[in-house]
Amino acid sequence: MARLKDMYKSKIAPALRDKYGYTTPMAIPHLEKVVVSMGLGKAIQDKKFLEQASKDLTVITGQKPMVCAAKKSVSNFKVRQGDKTGLKVTLRKDRMYEFLDRLINLTIPRVKDFRGLNPKGFDGHGNYSMGLDEQSVFPEIDSSKIEYQQGMNITFVTSARNDDEAREMLRLFGMPFKAMA
Repeated sequence: MARLKDMYKSKIAPALRDKYGYTTPMAIPHLEKVVVSMGLGKAIQDKKFLEQASKDLTVITGQKPMVCAAKKSVSNFKVRQGDKTGLKVTLRKDRMYEFLDRLINLTIPRVKDFRGLNPKGFDGHGNYSMGLDEQSVFPEIDSSKIEYQQGMNITFVTSARNDDEAREMLRLFGMPFKAMA
């Protein structure tokens, strides 16, 4: 079993139950899925870019990404409907917990000038989104072989009813949030 999944069952769930007064175990917030996505505007001109980003995302998440196509044509960006403009991976269960463990303990500490995650990344329904500027902060990626620097968005979907419950759960997992001003 994944280390963070075991920690959730033994420490985090009881702490959340005590703090918020849940009466049933099903009411306690939990992590439902993690979505990692990349927007690839450069992929329209260079197909190699899409292939390289797909390989990197596969190595980072351990799962083959889904290619996303443009829904509308936008002439200013030279995008036609159906062009391949992004990649996304949805992680659930053990893979999700293993990715979260690597993100918190290995990747985030490698980010340059890191001062904590933005606590305003919550959407009002208990989901948190963050971004990374480059894929080279992941230890699985060999930075000498990177041709294109590519950022990514990471969204944590929770069953929490509000942002405070989700923030507390993610904080107990070890997410390093900035202090609220």
